[in-house]
Amino acid sequence: MTQPDRPAGRGRRLAQSPVKREALAHGIEVYQPTGLEAGSLGEHGKTAPDLMVVVAYGLLLPSWLLDWPRLGAINVHASLLPRWRGAAPIQAAILAGDAETGVSIMQMDPGLDTGPVYCRRSLAIGPEENAGRLHDRLAQLGGESLRDSLPEILTGAMSPVPQDDAGVTYAPKIKKADALLDWTQSAKELGRRVRAFNPWPVSETVSGDGRRIRIWEAVALEGACAQPVGSVVAANKQGIDVATGEGALRILSLQPPGGNVMVAQAYLNAHPLEGTTFVC
Repeated sequence: MTQPDRPAGRGRRLAQSPVKREALAHGIEVYQPTGLEAGSLGEHGKTAPDLMVVVAYGLLLPSWLLDWPRLGAINVHASLLPRWRGAAPIQAAILAGDAETGVSIMQMDPGLDTGPVYCRRSLAIGPEENAGRLHDRLAQLGGESLRDSLPEILTGAMSPVPQDDAGVTYAPKIKKADALLDWTQSAKELGRRVRAFNPWPVSETVSGDGRRIRIWEAVALEGACAQPVGSVVAANKQGIDVATGEGALRILSLQPPGGNVMVAQAYLNAHPLEGTTFVC
């Protein structure tokens, strides 16, 4: 099961989900319900499966669907539950400056990532790792964890353990509006935002002439910075240094409106930034 094909790309053509493409490549039947109301599975719902495995489906599953399989449903969640329940655990971990994250194999219930957990596996978050790279590493770890735990779940040799409510945090869905940088924040906070929002929605700032620039890579610099927030304090082959509420942020790669992603030096060749102030 996967969500219906959706318009994607500049041409807005219908695109299949990665789950559908992989299933069809292996000759596996695919079902794409438009809704999850009782009876929506039609002929597909006549025979209950042993277990349902849910990964990044994007919708809360109703109780009738969770109860349909003989052993219920399990979820591969990209955090160390109960930390970062919700839609965007990978981005939330980076935004919070967490040193580690991981995956949890969880028994699903009607709540938002509230079910008991079969197993957790952790990994360290790299100091300059963005959400895209972390996602790919967690996907690999999640697949390995699922492969290793499924046999014991199916035989009943592994039992899930309830989550500790004292450690609960939530990771709300990321919106495009979240991407606009606020230069009154510290350089460390802004650096984490750039990493958390790469590859989507990609951090943005607005230059003094109104140009909306996407920032793909940036690092926080050590030391104090006395210039007004948002002002460009240096622009050279090392990068574009911008004053923040605490310290300076060095922009390493960026994307002008309608253009391609480029390193800072390439951008500066056509757009000198001396005296520029980015809007907060």
